[in-house]
Amino acid sequence: MPIQLLHDAQALQQRTVALRREIHRHPELGLDLPRTRAAVLESLQGLDLELVLSDATSGIVATLHGAEPGPAVLLRGDMDALPMPEDTGLPFASEEAGCMHACGHDAHTAMLLGAAHVLAAVRDQLPGTVVFVFQPAEERPPPGEDGGAQLLLREGGLDAPRPDAIFALHVVPEYPVGTLAWRAGGAMASSDRMRIVVHGRQTHAAKPWEGIDPIAAASRIVLGLQAIPGRQTDARKPAVVSIGAIHGGVRNNIIPDQVELLGTIRSLDPEQRLELHERVRRTATALAESSGARAEVEIDVARGYPVTWNDPELARRMLPTLERVAPVVVEAPPRTGAEDFAFYAQQIPGLYLWLGVRSPDLDAADAAPNHSPRFLVDEDALPLGVRTLSHLALDYLTTAP
Repeated sequence: MPIQLLHDAQALQQRTVALRREIHRHPELGLDLPRTRAAVLESLQGLDLELVLSDATSGIVATLHGAEPGPAVLLRGDMDALPMPEDTGLPFASEEAGCMHACGHDAHTAMLLGAAHVLAAVRDQLPGTVVFVFQPAEERPPPGEDGGAQLLLREGGLDAPRPDAIFALHVVPEYPVGTLAWRAGGAMASSDRMRIVVHGRQTHAAKPWEGIDPIAAASRIVLGLQAIPGRQTDARKPAVVSIGAIHGGVRNNIIPDQVELLGTIRSLDPEQRLELHERVRRTATALAESSGARAEVEIDVARGYPVTWNDPELARRMLPTLERVAPVVVEAPPRTGAEDFAFYAQQIPGLYLWLGVRSPDLDAADAAPNHSPRFLVDEDALPLGVRTLSHLALDYLTTAP
């Protein structure tokens, strides 16, 4: 069967590429992806899968029941694009103004559909169940709304059947075509938005002593926050505290009443995540008070992403599969980006991988990164993605732990 899956994945290359290009040409944002959903449903026709369509989003759960009873695995692919223009010059570049598949979710969707076709073709040799999840809104939900993973979980996407393991992969240009990267434990960081409002007292800039300068206090807070990962937390556990926006003041000769700081807190350790929250609150509050100002700290844990945790036992169990299907397998360093796959992996053992999509004739330094308007996917990588997803499901279902 492994040889057959390899052949099937290669045979699907033309279809996988065509579907990826169609989705790339018409990217969609957030939770509502009607055109993408229609393309997925059309590709699934004839596979005899049990389909559940989300009422609240464009999400799709497609279940393949094998010929024999057994465990269940979930394969997940995200479908949404990013709100940014494309600058690749591709003949199938985005036709939607200000919208681009700059993170590779078009490839993820196409490869997951390829895996559905491959595994459906060997249904009679399949013990157990494979659940294919096509998920919207991985690239952060619209303001005030939950993301695609959270909504799918709320709708019972892990309930019938309850998966024993969850797998996903992400295309990245750091590695050339033919490479799979894996990591056990903390693979991608938690991500929590923070907002700090520093309250002072407005006065003429010529007489700063008659007021309380929130700009000066905010400056101390920025420097103090940046020192937290380097001096207050375990340096062996990577963490990031960054301020990305500062808003305050109206003109050159007025010291304002308040300044707003917006930023992000990231960690690769669930316990350290909570520790960072407390240290940020304490540092901002204390530094503001030392200037006579007052700081209000908001950390949006409810809409933050937890650490993407690769179950170590599952990673070790599936490593032989990766080494069999890919020409090159490497252990990856942790990434400080975030992924809502983390919500699934909080409930079910998960393994999240990275698939190299850089053309062999490009140096890593010359390859545009994910979220760049010039991000490219070498489509020769797609069969390996299809093969990887298919074999992860097959090997988990057919081999003892």
